[in-house]
Amino acid sequence: MENINNTYFDGYYKDIWRDIIPAELTQKEAEFMEGYFELDKTSSVLDLMCGYGRHALALGRKGIRVTAVDNLAAYIADVEKAATAEGLPVTAIKADIAGYVHDASADLAICMGNSLNFFSAEEAAGILKNTAAGLKTGGHLLINTWSLAEIAIKQFTPRTWAHAAGMRYISECRYEFFPSRIEAEHLIIAADGSTETKKGVDYIFSVGEMDQLLQGAGFAIEEIYSIPGRKKFTVGEPRAYIVAIKK
Repeated sequence: MENINNTYFDGYYKDIWRDIIPAELTQKEAEFMEGYFELDKTSSVLDLMCGYGRHALALGRKGIRVTAVDNLAAYIADVEKAATAEGLPVTAIKADIAGYVHDASADLAICMGNSLNFFSAEEAAGILKNTAAGLKTGGHLLINTWSLAEIAIKQFTPRTWAHAAGMRYISECRYEFFPSRIEAEHLIIAADGSTETKKGVDYIFSVGEMDQLLQGAGFAIEEIYSIPGRKKFTVGEPRAYIVAIKK
């Protein structure tokens, strides 16, 4: 199945995504990664579906080597520009995430911003196996998601709206089954009245299904947090951070 989200973050939506995520959240997540996984200047991190590089750049500013991978050229260009301007140890690669295999042994791989849930179970299984191949034995994987079934069933809202980057953002969502997923249509209205419409799919996996996907790729879940490193995840919380180790 074609991943609709592969063409999701461009145009107006890209600017909204930058504006709607607090910089403080990115900084706290980067600080968690640095401390929890004991990262330093000798460590290497693989950032999958890196987007505009908020985590890759934050880690790079700490002197940590990062390989940032995304399938959108515009995002990769943004990461390269920022990394070059600041002299950061960040390498940006444009690649189809579904087939990408890292050619080195990283200490940590991250897949943040609900990115893994853009893919079906079959696609996600392949991505996780490829990710494991690019990690050291004993290396870790961090997945940030808000599309666990234990979240989505309670948090699902058919219609939402937001205002960011000087634009209005209206979403109409449907919770579908077989496979479980949320299909959404997003209308972005700019200040001048022009509009852009985007469609997206977020696949829904239960904690048990995520565990099976990870085990099938050679990982074991160590913990699931709702606040990284501080609060363990419980049913209905708005987001989850899954920490897994390569066996």
